[in-house]
Parts: sequence; C-alpha cells; structure tokens
Amino acid sequence: MATIDLGAENFESTVIENDIVFVDFWASWCGPCRMFAPVYEKASTEHQDIVFAKVDTEAEQALAAAASITSIPTLMAFKRGTLVFSQPGALPAAALEQVITAVRELDVDAALAEQEASA
Repeated sequence: MATIDLGAENFESTVIENDIVFVDFWASWCGPCRMFAPVYEKASTEHQDIVFAKVDTEAEQALAAAASITSIPTLMAFKRGTLVFSQPGALPAAALEQVITAVRELDVDAALAEQEASA
C-alpha cells in the first residue's frame, strides 16, 4: 500500500478505524523530509497491513498545530486509536523498522492500564 494523504477531514477517522497508523508530518521545503520520504514510502510497500499516511504541514497548519508539531519531519504512530510513538527527525530505514516492530508488539491495553495505575 502506498502512503495516503491526511488532512483535518480524515485524520481522526483514519487513526480510529485502522489498527496501526503511521503518520509523517512533512513539508516540501524540508530537506530531511525529502530524505525520509523514500524510506517511508518503501516501508509502506513492505508492511501492507499498516496504514502509512502523510500530513503536509504547510497545507494543514491547523492540524499540525493540534498535533503539537514543532519540528519536521515528525513521525507518529497510533495503535488502536492511541498515540504510542512520536519523534521528530528523519529515521534511517533500520530505525524505522525497529519502530514498526515495537509498535506491532506493543500491548496497548497493558500500557494504558500501567499508565492509569501510576497516575
């Protein structure tokens, strides 16, 4: 599956309706974003069961602000509607694969229960 474009109109539904969603916040003028794009696109073709999406921070400024994006590229991962990873900076392919594996293996219910217990 190729990457899909997200905007304010489909961001929330995409995150909620899919098991795992990765979101790349980027801009066309951003050098590191352009370097990360082919790595991200390749991962999207190798992991067909995951939704790989992109948000153009120039076109979707309100969405980027709502997501507290202060540096691009920023990669976010959602599992079952819960934000489980957020990190600015372009990742090399091996690091992206590690994040994908960690998100796949994460037990969201256990993590949320642990978070509530410590609050």
